[in-house]
Amino acid sequence: MASIHDVAKEAGVSVATVSKVLNDYPDVSDKTRKKVNIAIELLKYQPNVVARGLVKRRSWTVGVLLTVPFTNPFVSELLEGIKTALENSGYDLVRLSTRFDDPTYSFIKHCRSRNVDGVVVFGEGRDNKSLQELVTAEIPTMFIDTDLFGKRAGYITTDNANAIAMSVKHLHELGHQKIAYISGTLGPAVANLRLDGYREGLRVCGIPYSTVYLEVCDYSFDGGSKAARRLLALKEQPTGIVCASDMSAFGAIHEIEKHGLRVPEDVSVVGFDNTYYAEVFKPGLTTINQNIHSIGIKSIEYLIAMIENPAYTPPVITEPSNLVIRQTTAPAQA
Repeated sequence: MASIHDVAKEAGVSVATVSKVLNDYPDVSDKTRKKVNIAIELLKYQPNVVARGLVKRRSWTVGVLLTVPFTNPFVSELLEGIKTALENSGYDLVRLSTRFDDPTYSFIKHCRSRNVDGVVVFGEGRDNKSLQELVTAEIPTMFIDTDLFGKRAGYITTDNANAIAMSVKHLHELGHQKIAYISGTLGPAVANLRLDGYREGLRVCGIPYSTVYLEVCDYSFDGGSKAARRLLALKEQPTGIVCASDMSAFGAIHEIEKHGLRVPEDVSVVGFDNTYYAEVFKPGLTTINQNIHSIGIKSIEYLIAMIENPAYTPPVITEPSNLVIRQTTAPAQA
């Protein structure tokens, strides 16, 4: 039996456009409406009456909840992916405000007051009570890097542990033995997994793990700078530093150079994200590419699938990553 996705594919339009045609929305051109109707006839598609009833109550808007500043390059690229996916979907984007520090604040009520059909969430940990209530309320939701999922909530992330282990192995292959790690704030699953990856990378390379070479910051430039300052104050300075974000890597490089050291001749640095700045930064940043734009696109595609089909099983997706080698890593000095 043909599905609404089959009709959309046959007509060369989005699922949202097919839904609009089925429900006689006026903002569909005659040409597009004709293509959809031909596809429906060709495939002998039978619309689900219950699903159509749900469709009629839609606002054709999706909310985005980002608790990380929009100026953060990761967030900027993520939003570009989200906007790309929404361009021909028939849905509009609504930015949702957050007041999680207010005990009287209800994110669910906020979502309902904005009348969004679904939500994309990035930047909050699974312990956030409001987000847990969002899952329980069965509002269609895609979490990015927050390991929450349920009947109407999916989760997409990067293979975080493997990515950091890959960075450690890269430095080890260059002859580095004193490899430090600047982590993000521990607690959220992503930060914990990346720390696991650091420890596993050291184990595979035969390097003992020591908390002396572990620093924690908030993924920011300033945080990376302060963390590197503490590492450089050690009697035995690291010759390689793996960072949990590009921004903390930039901060670390800034601090290394302030100390009169050179990157990568004296200290090699690896970032995580492969944001736009990683390529234009001088020297070019060796970093983990986690396909931020693609994650933004897929989060919307899965969210719309949940909105369009109440029976759709929300995905739990781990995206692959790869190491992009540029100019901030080099062989360790003998």
